[in-house]
Amino acid sequence: MLGRSSRCSWIIFQRFMATSVAVNPEKAKRIPIVTCKRKEFDLYFGEGSVLKEDAAFGSIPLASTGWHHYKSKGDFFQIHPFYFSDKWRLSSAEVSFDKLGIRSELIKSAEEFYRITQPSLIQEVAIPDILKGYHTTIAAETGCGKTMAYLLPIIEQILRRNQNPPKARNFNTPLALILSPSRELTCQIGEVAEKLCEPHNLRVKVVLGGSTKQQIMNPAFEDVDILVGTLGVVNKLTGAQIYRMGSVRHVVLDEADTLLDDSFSEKLSSFLRRFPFHKNLTSETGVQLVMVSATIPLNRDDMLTKIIDVSTVKDIRTPNLHKLVPNVPQKFMRMSKINRPPNLLNIVKSNLKQANSIMIFGNKTPTVDYISLFLKESGVECINLNSDMPMPIRVDQFERFRRGEVKVLSTTDMGSRGLDTRHVSQVINFDFPLHMADYIHRCGRTGRLGGVQNCSITNFVSSMRELKIVQEIEHAARTRTVLPNVDGNITNIIRRKIIRSIRR
Repeated sequence: MLGRSSRCSWIIFQRFMATSVAVNPEKAKRIPIVTCKRKEFDLYFGEGSVLKEDAAFGSIPLASTGWHHYKSKGDFFQIHPFYFSDKWRLSSAEVSFDKLGIRSELIKSAEEFYRITQPSLIQEVAIPDILKGYHTTIAAETGCGKTMAYLLPIIEQILRRNQNPPKARNFNTPLALILSPSRELTCQIGEVAEKLCEPHNLRVKVVLGGSTKQQIMNPAFEDVDILVGTLGVVNKLTGAQIYRMGSVRHVVLDEADTLLDDSFSEKLSSFLRRFPFHKNLTSETGVQLVMVSATIPLNRDDMLTKIIDVSTVKDIRTPNLHKLVPNVPQKFMRMSKINRPPNLLNIVKSNLKQANSIMIFGNKTPTVDYISLFLKESGVECINLNSDMPMPIRVDQFERFRRGEVKVLSTTDMGSRGLDTRHVSQVINFDFPLHMADYIHRCGRTGRLGGVQNCSITNFVSSMRELKIVQEIEHAARTRTVLPNVDGNITNIIRRKIIRSIRR
């Protein structure tokens, strides 16, 4: 497994390095990496500058080092991009979906609905392994085409199987099961799958919570090839025998880091034990497991050992995993909390003049509600998204934003994972995230593959507890290294902090 993982990483790494405009100092004499209000902290690539990749945290000067002092308010620094197009995420010109084993009729659907003509790097490496039936982990930066990386080969396998089906299936017995942690992401995956499957007479069923009792009392029985749902409702409907898992041959965990979080793990582990994953390569009744995420939780292997032989899982990772978004500028502004609203209003109005779509993140629902109310009172139409809303309202709110009816969306971290936000030009962290994994996912809402250009990220830093993460991000930018402490298991992180505080 390790050898295969290394080869996959090396293929991607070679392409990754070949497309960088900043790899060769001969090509550009002076490229900004970090620029600051205080020019003594500026860092450029070239002209004798040296990137200290092995520098320990705290050993190099940071603009944010003194931000704990009240006089630092008004200071800022900006991390500059070093890719200026989508080429770094795409495979080479000689690679095509047809060569990867995907039939032209299926690619025609992808081209028609999503303008996909060339595989991305992660698709180039992931599709062959999934077609061969291997258990696979797809771990790559946000917005690089991970959904298509598993949907296309799974649909291809279903189409091949249907040419010579071993036996007729009953109603509500899917061949593929896709689990996600949120209703919004479930709807989005279902929509993509339906557009790909409709021309081939494959049936996609999306099941959501909120009306589970009704679905149990008055179930629908129909042909289903792909079932997409949240873990809770699929578990209940399966337990009530509404859906039977005996024909499932592919299980996908989308946003696997969230599903493997301690808040989900016991329920997920219990549910997955019913599938014969150990037979994936040896029997027609075996089941393939595919896990997809932009961050890898530290407890992944411990969790998986309960249901699968971890050594059989092929890890496919890009060199940019757990690194800063390389194609979007990121500005960090030190300010007091009272100055956040006027700064927010100035940035939002400036972007609206250019008809840009904007996502604003807050850490808690009351903050998100305040942002929406403040902007509306200031003459800016804004809708918000949070977990306290009823599901139909949440879905409708996001669809209005995605269609461009409203240009500004304020949301908690529930809007930071997996959603299709290719139209978003600006991300604003009104509240700076308290966990590194959340920062990665929030930034991933803009600068996505096939999305709008000239994107940017703005971060308001106004609390002492935010400074450690800000300094770790600045250090990673100056050394071009991975971000530390990237763990999607937020529940476990909070639990450890509580235990440490009790012991003190």
